[in-house]
Amino acid sequence: MKTKRIALILVFLILGGCADTSKSNPKPNPSPSTLVNPILFVTQVPIAADFTTITATFGNHQASMDSVGRGGDLWIRYPDGSLKNLTKEAGFGVEGFQGKNAIAVRDPSVHWDGKKAIFSMVIGAPADQYVYEDYTWQLYEITGLGSNETPVISQVPNQPPYNNISPIYGTDDHIIFTSDRPRDGQAHLYPQRDEYEEAPTVSGLWRLEPSTGDLKLLNHAPSGDFTPIIDSFGRVIFTQWDHLKRDQQADADKFAGGENGTFNYSSEAPDAKRLNDRTEVFPEPRVEEELAGTNLNAHDFNQFFPWTILEDGTEGETLNHAGRHELMSGDARGYLVPSFTNDPALAEFYKDSATNPNYIENLFQIKEDPKNPGRYVGINTPEFGTHASGQIVSLDAPPGLPASKIKISFITDPATATGVDDGQTPDPAHSGLYRDPLVLADGTIIAAHTSEKRRDQQGDSATDSRYDFRLTTLKKLPNGLWAEDAPLTAGIKKELSFWSPDVKVTYSGNLWELQAVEVKVRQRPARLSIPLATVEQNVFTQAGVDVNELRSYLEQNQLALAIMRNVTTRDTAEKQQPFNLHVANSTTQTLGSSFQTGDKIYDIAYMQFFQADLIRGIGGTSDPQAGRRVLAQPLHDVTANPISTGPTGSVAIAKDGSVAAFVPANRAMTWQLTDDAGNAVVRERYWLTFQAGEIRVCSSCHGLNEKDQAGNPVPENAPEALKLLLDEWKSQNKN
Repeated sequence: MKTKRIALILVFLILGGCADTSKSNPKPNPSPSTLVNPILFVTQVPIAADFTTITATFGNHQASMDSVGRGGDLWIRYPDGSLKNLTKEAGFGVEGFQGKNAIAVRDPSVHWDGKKAIFSMVIGAPADQYVYEDYTWQLYEITGLGSNETPVISQVPNQPPYNNISPIYGTDDHIIFTSDRPRDGQAHLYPQRDEYEEAPTVSGLWRLEPSTGDLKLLNHAPSGDFTPIIDSFGRVIFTQWDHLKRDQQADADKFAGGENGTFNYSSEAPDAKRLNDRTEVFPEPRVEEELAGTNLNAHDFNQFFPWTILEDGTEGETLNHAGRHELMSGDARGYLVPSFTNDPALAEFYKDSATNPNYIENLFQIKEDPKNPGRYVGINTPEFGTHASGQIVSLDAPPGLPASKIKISFITDPATATGVDDGQTPDPAHSGLYRDPLVLADGTIIAAHTSEKRRDQQGDSATDSRYDFRLTTLKKLPNGLWAEDAPLTAGIKKELSFWSPDVKVTYSGNLWELQAVEVKVRQRPARLSIPLATVEQNVFTQAGVDVNELRSYLEQNQLALAIMRNVTTRDTAEKQQPFNLHVANSTTQTLGSSFQTGDKIYDIAYMQFFQADLIRGIGGTSDPQAGRRVLAQPLHDVTANPISTGPTGSVAIAKDGSVAAFVPANRAMTWQLTDDAGNAVVRERYWLTFQAGEIRVCSSCHGLNEKDQAGNPVPENAPEALKLLLDEWKSQNKN
């Protein structure tokens, strides 16, 4: 049973628009050019607050009254400009007072055949004053989208009883979505809390077979995954919040008189002890107080970048392996410091060092351009202040294109990438703020747009926002960039009242128009799978182990196999961590092309794995708040690896630089290379998830885009560590 969430005492006014919602087909809007296909979209009550609310960049999955107002609907606009309120015609939602039958709607996605769609909806609002109730986003499917059809809405069966949002259809009609269901279903771990503010977040990407209830976690995200799509190549692409650094709330408690009440649980168990301790062991510290006397620089990591997995959750990585060196821009994020202070060979990274002429800070609300497969449009904006609205950009990243060759293009002017502060004069090129970009089949671009150029600020009530998001087409300007053109509707209005729950409020005005999708037939991509590489297949043959037999063992034991061919090799762009690496007690080493006599060469002996354990509590040990934040803990869920004399949770690096290890499935993992004494040399900066039965091959510790630090291509050595692991496994599991 989920822990009851108490709503904040806020006044929420529910907003409306100019189309008369009492009619099924309001008067067509005469201004926009004719669109070829219908457009499905949602209306949403404006909420001025931009922290963990419905349009925020993160934590937008909650259904409480302080997070999302009631009164929005699912709408469709037909090519002649006429509108239909689909939820109303299907019997959902109410006019006037918003009580137990009130709704809010989000995240529509159209099926491959263009005849139905899936979306999320929350039902209910307080029926009386001072009534606090839990509400949950659930998945619904709608049929009857035609102008002469009657829409029918039904709840998706067998979904988890948590907040389920951003659903899409898989190539096999399974439903892929994000949810705040605990990673392994243990209710006492609810909610998972992010790595930034310890605010509730979704736990990752999930897949559901509605007819059977088969539910699978595809990607465990410690700080959250957002808005998945399946591209024309069959890849699941989504935004992931990567924030793998130490807990700022705990640092505030330790060093700045904070009152967050952070502490560690002894384990994830329901009866785990609440410890008077907040120890963290990975990654390196983020504050000066803990850096004193060390050779470390503070570690800062915070970005919302595109990621991709296959539909079964395997092969997770950033899109085409693109990271900060290829995509990053803006303020401090355009600058990376070396990990160590005492190695002059390590280099600072400036944004001007990258090969891409354009840069982004984050990428939200990703969609593929149907006219240009492998081109993705999205929103570049900071994480606060603008309701995830900003500049529309595109990335060219078809499968197989090296990250160093990804092209970033600006669609709207760079001035639109953020809202300006009060009192600041906007750039003349600033045309307002954009979100939910969509390229239609005929090349038309539409987006939700507000003419406001400032950051939002709440007025007299929670719904008193500066922003007036309206769906609009875009037009190309003489300078080659784009800006808003004609609205798709004449505005959609509602007059509403409801309990906040402490105060009864009323409102009449325009609703935000968001999350447009085109209603059309789309080609269903072939389901992707990646076969085991020939190099590793040959090692299995040499060891006399059948790959399918090992996969069966891994599936039965909820394990995956991670293989790295040569961890001394690193991508040529990554000079902030040690790159002159030598395997201890061997002849294997890789030195950077700039190596000079006297440069430090680092011995590496072990790969130490860390698992994301939900053990950080908040609110104090006597009466803690519900839920947990992850902390990186040395691997302890797996006992099948060969015994290591290195640090806890480690395996030895073989003499050829290879690594092979069994790791837990469906739990975020990270790792580091250490020397013989267990001291960290190179740290992973991302969380990654493995699937049961998965055999994941990485060429290096930091995978190569094209060349390593010495100018060499991807390693092709047959990994000795895999042969040693298979021999050990065979001796333990086969007669």
